[in-house]
Amino acid sequence: MSRLAAEAAAHWGGATDLRLVAERENAVYAVELPGGRAALRLHRAGYQSAEAIRSELWWCAALADAGVTVPRALPARDGALLHRLADGRFVSVIAWVEGAAWGRAGDVMAAGRGDLDHRVAQFHAVGGMLAAFHTATDGLVLPEWFDRPGWDIDGLLGEAPLWGRWWEHPGLTASEAALLRATRDHLRAELNHHRMAGGDFGLVHADVLRENVLLAGDTPWLIDFDDSGFGFRGYDLGTVLSQCLNEPFLRDLASALVGGYVARRPLVLELIPAFTLARCCASVGWAMSRLPPDHPVQRSHIDRATGLARSVLDGGPGWWV
Repeated sequence: MSRLAAEAAAHWGGATDLRLVAERENAVYAVELPGGRAALRLHRAGYQSAEAIRSELWWCAALADAGVTVPRALPARDGALLHRLADGRFVSVIAWVEGAAWGRAGDVMAAGRGDLDHRVAQFHAVGGMLAAFHTATDGLVLPEWFDRPGWDIDGLLGEAPLWGRWWEHPGLTASEAALLRATRDHLRAELNHHRMAGGDFGLVHADVLRENVLLAGDTPWLIDFDDSGFGFRGYDLGTVLSQCLNEPFLRDLASALVGGYVARRPLVLELIPAFTLARCCASVGWAMSRLPPDHPVQRSHIDRATGLARSVLDGGPGWWV
């Protein structure tokens, strides 16, 4: 992989330093290029088409031009934003953001009252950033060739969801499988009603994990648009909250996130649990298609989805209000 990264960096003038910093859907390297530090991405083979990646890069550049805190793509020596390597993989380079990841999966972010005010301020800032991001996106005129996946009702709940048929995970017990089938029906009804009522739909990040939010001082930056596409705007907030269900002060954090968002943009508060649950269910499919069957994340994702499903379907406590 390092050999491929070095080959890739040559298109941008060569790297004097090259260090792997993340390996998930893409392999991401911190590189020192002639123009300065940057993030070089080796895109996962077969995951996104060239048109989809170019669309992502165009979108991020347009958002950066509009003042949204996202990193812009950097052109290679020939002016192209995307290159194909000898092995067929695509490579792109984006500007480096100096900041620390907001957190990691599984972290409990608000362990005590003494740190709660700081966490609340962060969640409020992230909510405001997401609202600004959605609003700036609505102001763009997309090129005719723009192509990104669909996180719509079919993409989440159809016969062939983007991350797999999560209600058929082989690790489910019979009762869990029945619960997730009922959950799918419930979510389809909720989101169909939202769609028919003119629900807020457009381009979304679709993967607002803690690792994908960098804090530069008090300013949140949104990175890694690899899964971005067309979906309901509430899904981005649901993704944030899906990682917070074990937080001791979940209501405070959810209220701060939503408060930061609605200060800039309208939001249907009643659908927050549905979008959070939709993300939890999609993550069951993600684990099923990417991790070994005995990986502990398989069971933790199932437990999270089924636990929230029981609460939502039973009309459980309104932590999202």
